Amino acid sequence: MSKDLLLEIGTEEVPAHVMPHLLADLKRLAGDMFAEHRLAYENLRTIGTPRRTALLVTGLAERQEDVSTETRGPSVAIAFDAEGNPTKAGTGFARGQGIEPSALIQRDGYVYASVHEQGAETAQLLTELLPELIRAIPLPNSMRWGDLDFRFIRPIRWIVALYGTDVVPFALANVTSGNTSRGHRTLAPQDFVIASPAAYEAACEKAYIIVDQERRRAMITEQIAETAKAAGGMAEITPDLLEEVLYLVEYPTALSGAFEEKYLALPAETVITPMRDHQRYFPVKAADGSLLPVFITVRNGGREHLDVVAHGNERVLRARLADAQFFFDEDRKKPLAEHREKLKTVVFQQGLGSMYEKTERLMGLVTAVVEDLAPDDAAYEVMAEDARRAAELSKADLVTGMVTEFTELQGIMGREYALLDGEKPEVARAIDEQYMPRFAGDELPQSALGFALSVADKIDNIVGTFSRGKIPTGSQDPFALRRQALGLVLMLIEHESSLLLSDLVDEACDLYALDEEARDKMQVDVADFIRLRLKNVLTERGVRYDVQEAVLTDVDFVADVPVRAAYVERLLASDGADALVQSFVRVGNIARMTETGIANPTLFAAQEEGALHAAYERAVAARTEGTDTLPAEQELARAIDAFFDAVMVMDKDEHIKKNRLTLLKVIDNYLLCTADYSKIVLN
Repeated sequence: MSKDLLLEIGTEEVPAHVMPHLLADLKRLAGDMFAEHRLAYENLRTIGTPRRTALLVTGLAERQEDVSTETRGPSVAIAFDAEGNPTKAGTGFARGQGIEPSALIQRDGYVYASVHEQGAETAQLLTELLPELIRAIPLPNSMRWGDLDFRFIRPIRWIVALYGTDVVPFALANVTSGNTSRGHRTLAPQDFVIASPAAYEAACEKAYIIVDQERRRAMITEQIAETAKAAGGMAEITPDLLEEVLYLVEYPTALSGAFEEKYLALPAETVITPMRDHQRYFPVKAADGSLLPVFITVRNGGREHLDVVAHGNERVLRARLADAQFFFDEDRKKPLAEHREKLKTVVFQQGLGSMYEKTERLMGLVTAVVEDLAPDDAAYEVMAEDARRAAELSKADLVTGMVTEFTELQGIMGREYALLDGEKPEVARAIDEQYMPRFAGDELPQSALGFALSVADKIDNIVGTFSRGKIPTGSQDPFALRRQALGLVLMLIEHESSLLLSDLVDEACDLYALDEEARDKMQVDVADFIRLRLKNVLTERGVRYDVQEAVLTDVDFVADVPVRAAYVERLLASDGADALVQSFVRVGNIARMTETGIANPTLFAAQEEGALHAAYERAVAARTEGTDTLPAEQELARAIDAFFDAVMVMDKDEHIKKNRLTLLKVIDNYLLCTADYSKIVLN
């Protein structure tokens, strides 16, 4: 037999950004707990709102599964004396297993203890397990309240714990578990009884609580869409805002409000940002993508007095937009370039100068980056001039009133002000794209100048911060360098850039005037840092861990790493892959300590040497021509095997020996350009 289980932790409102992690961690910990204690169940899920985190388990067994174990002890000769009586060793072993010495089993010259443990009743176990489960939930921040030593994300106000229709009794944080929950703060503030886990969601809904977050998400999305349609447009629903609103309400009701059309003359982002990022409103756009003077918000409540609620939200937004209009008008009293002078008063980082000096470095760095992008000298001159201009203006908007008030608009206002000043559109776009990707999953720079400025900005941030010894460790990353490094990696990969990491670091080191020792250390530190970001990328793509290790030995050509990983995985999936890898590894084992040189064909004393050299040259030609190298490398592996079968590498003739080692070294160098095959784990 089995019963359902409900655990509801009732709290003060939990921050919206914490709720998804709280629910995921509770689900994971509960699954681990049931597995550890041999408690079978049919299904497990977690649901919740800002004030409640609930675990629902269907078909939870009424008893633990029984378990039988057999443990081998000492030999029979040690466990029993000549008369067959148990010795101290035999008695001690039996006692340790919880059985009598007479119950020991003799087999194969040893004694064994067979122990059958009967499972305990689930109802009894839950009394101890549920409070332990709550205590085990990892929290980004926690708090104490009253005179309690117990800590949680927010004060616990009630606990519902039901196994079937019976309360699981326990006390935690001065709260005793029961079957009573609390309704919506304003629509149904009274307590209500939950008869059973199966009745939980229906009981909550009667108390104006939509406890299933996925159902609440669907309701919010549908209501916003309908409200926007009624207003003559389409709502712009961003996933992060939807997720935040989802965990701010227990009973969602969407409503619309309006603002004065005069604010539509402002750049769209200056209206959307205070609307979305500060007030959690959803903007509404027309079919052509233009912004409408309408917003949508989601109320935590019913449909009563929606006009009053809308009016209150309109007043708040009106003040925000009036501020935006004021700052915009003040900023436009002089061109963007004239704002740049004020950057001299803004510190970039302690010991690294001002933001003005940073833009000077970016002007040098971005010129080096576009050199890799330009198809010819004429195009380079134009691109370099535009790139320098974009770098020169890149940080000027940071000291404008608009960005000072609405920091989310950095780069965006630079773009808008540059366009209004008559700067080239590609220059203005680059000023915006320099900060991309701004967050995980954000789009990457698409323009050539935007890519170049973003690369330059990120490598300057990384090298500059590293030069101060501020390499991120553990969870500490105050300058968000991990995010910037990942963005750099993703950009280089998406653009299939041939930029080398070492060249970028060298350029940045020049601009920071680092000495030789510091430069060498910087190359190692940055490569290691980028290697970890590449490892994350390969892991997300499902690349085998050993293939990752094999291709990450060299990360200088960042964009080529995923390409090499995909090739190695294809090679490993081909016929005879194990033998091929073994051949490649054998070459490395012999040649790795040999100095690089050029093999002399006139010193080949055996046919297999010439055949191996020819196979190597065909593989090099295939790589150079950009054709599929797999057939050529399969042929190379066969030639390697034939070479080792027929030739003694360590020939008595020193010249022949050295030439053979040189040939193997050349082949090993060629193979290492793809991967270090010695790191591949074979079946």
